[in-house]
Amino acid sequence: MEWHPAPIERRKSRQIKVGNVLIGGNAPISVQSMTSTDTMDVEATVNQIKALKNAGADLVRVTVPTLEACKAFSEIVKRVDIPLISDIHFDYRIAIECAKNGAAALRINPGNIGSHEKIEAVCAAARDYGLPIRVGVNAGSLDKDLLEKYGAPCPDAMVEAALRAASCLDEHNFFDYAFSVKASELNLCVSAYEQLARVTDAPLHLGITEAGGLTGGTVLSSIGISWLLKQGIGDTLRVSLAADPVEEIKVGWAILKSMHLRTRGVDIVACPTCGRRGIDVVGTVAELEKRLSDVKESFKIAVMGCVVNGPGEASHAQVAVCGAANGKALIYEDGTMMGKIEAKDAADIIEKRVRERIKK
Repeated sequence: MEWHPAPIERRKSRQIKVGNVLIGGNAPISVQSMTSTDTMDVEATVNQIKALKNAGADLVRVTVPTLEACKAFSEIVKRVDIPLISDIHFDYRIAIECAKNGAAALRINPGNIGSHEKIEAVCAAARDYGLPIRVGVNAGSLDKDLLEKYGAPCPDAMVEAALRAASCLDEHNFFDYAFSVKASELNLCVSAYEQLARVTDAPLHLGITEAGGLTGGTVLSSIGISWLLKQGIGDTLRVSLAADPVEEIKVGWAILKSMHLRTRGVDIVACPTCGRRGIDVVGTVAELEKRLSDVKESFKIAVMGCVVNGPGEASHAQVAVCGAANGKALIYEDGTMMGKIEAKDAADIIEKRVRERIKK
């Protein structure tokens, strides 16, 4: 009998709606990223948003740094079909303009957006246009009085910053908000989320901010986000990488798939290779990842170098290949060996069989 992990019991959170995407409650955990283009360059930003959507993004955040950029943002909204979250810092008037010009949600930082009166104005605009707000707390931009009170960024300070902003929204009967409490220090970030999850039922947006480049950032984000997801904490996530934002979507999906929380696209199991390999595992996997990146249906493939672990992994895959001797490889479907092929043809044959099966 095949072993299955116990399902994760997710924290009960209230639900908000960002465009057509539900966040919180029993909604699937959504994956999002942020554009890295100059927002004033409408064409480049639209193209990047479309690439993010094709990679599997449910939501995309766009920085709107100036009032002048609001006009560009309004043009971008008209040319894409995915909910856009406007990212606002310092000037509350930008949030109001974005609300008027097609934003699906507003992201504000309580550490730099200003007084309660300014937050109140943002709240009023969000209510008028039916938008939720993400209160985004960052360890690097906490209110001065909180830093004086606690001496340095810490979970208590970050949670207090989030609840302080929320109290202002609550006072005005605005409850459609989510929280994030991000830090680049892994343990600080995780502890802040754990603490916040105990004192609010608002949806939580997960992320390790400024996590680093593709390799280091993937490692930190995977550890921190998975640590929280395993506890049932988290309703949407962004993997922050100093890399092409499409990579953020890929890693976010990989995290959710590994935690059995969502499925999408091709999942390739592959051995690390050794001297026993009878097939170019690394090259075959790279080729399949490139060729099958457009597949949205869930599909499991195994690419194994030899017959030590190959047949066992093949039994759990829909299509699998296992290196054999003399330039040959064994091909499997649903755990049944279908015959031998030329090892050099593995990528071609696997791609063909995957596409034939997903058409059925």
